[in-house]
Amino acid sequence: MGYDLKNKNVKGFWWKRFFYNVTGANLDYEVGPNWFASVMGTGIIANAAASLPLFSNILSEFSLVIWCLASLMLIGLVLATSSSLFRQQNAWTRHFRDPMMAQFYGAPPMAALTVAGGALLVGQNLIGRDFALEIAWSLWIIGTIGGFCSAVIIPYRLFTTFTVRPDSACGGWLMPVVPPMVSATIGAMLVPYAPEGVMRETLFYLCFSQFGLSLLAALIIISMIWSRLAHHGTSGTSRVPTLWIVLGPLGQSMTAAGILGTVAKGAVPAEIARGFELFAVFYSVPIFGFVILWTCLAILLTLRAHQRNMKFALTYWAFTFPVGTCVTGTAQLAHHTGLPLFAWASVLFFIGLLAAWVVAAFGTTRGMITGLLFRPPSASTGPIISVKESEKS
Repeated sequence: MGYDLKNKNVKGFWWKRFFYNVTGANLDYEVGPNWFASVMGTGIIANAAASLPLFSNILSEFSLVIWCLASLMLIGLVLATSSSLFRQQNAWTRHFRDPMMAQFYGAPPMAALTVAGGALLVGQNLIGRDFALEIAWSLWIIGTIGGFCSAVIIPYRLFTTFTVRPDSACGGWLMPVVPPMVSATIGAMLVPYAPEGVMRETLFYLCFSQFGLSLLAALIIISMIWSRLAHHGTSGTSRVPTLWIVLGPLGQSMTAAGILGTVAKGAVPAEIARGFELFAVFYSVPIFGFVILWTCLAILLTLRAHQRNMKFALTYWAFTFPVGTCVTGTAQLAHHTGLPLFAWASVLFFIGLLAAWVVAAFGTTRGMITGLLFRPPSASTGPIISVKESEKS
């Protein structure tokens, strides 16, 4: 690390001076909403490990440790950002005005919802069922409200305020519309704990409506991403990892459909519950096929970008959460069909999730030590332009 990366002009407590001297960060240390993707990517490991149809018992202690880590990360990021939110110029304000970074306002609600799911799946083994339920309900309410706001406000600004290029559509556009799908999943897990009768049935249908809200919006955006890739190509930059976000609404919708099919029996009339149980399979199997297709395409495009010296950015966390949702979604298919194909497919996705987390965590840790991740992007940074091979020659 060069001497020019140091910041020795900071005054305050010794620990603050030490932090800024080592990292070279400035007072507005750029902990924006995109940082919450690290909580999503970490927490989904715990949820995925607990959901595996194979080896979940062996991984129970591992998943508990990971959930505790994700919970601490969530608390730490909330504390780190709360002190800077009231500044006139802070990372959150700048991101809200930026057409690319504003999309990541969907990350904080999903981080809260991911930790809520972990509280139900593994947290109760440490803190008890009642306390775990209190945490899950609280975070689900916060995440649901925040996720709905992001799904409305950010697309509205995209439609009315942001200036975008014809080749701007990317996986990041999915971030604000995916939280309702995560909320549908965690809400479905809470359905059995809701009071019987109207309250439980209302919660069930509310979750299913969020499923539709997120799915239809995601399908539109995925079509735009495919069109952009076909017409303009890929940028080969650190925006490429966001292509993995496409797997997020797909895998999460499989998870939501599976859990809704499981809990429907105690929430809605029997004939309707049977329909939801069948829907879990009829919907998820075709989606699983497209998940395999997009996974192959994303791997090839990522390798292509890596060969062109793609630099590390927090977008690398896009490798984690979406793959984790494929683990949980495929695990639900294994649960409803009983087929070894889906059971072992979920294990393969889980191995990929662990590898992706190691890459993202290592790069983030290195970026924090050098301070590069804490500083705002260069003012001279131009728009990201997608280019095809034929256009280079």
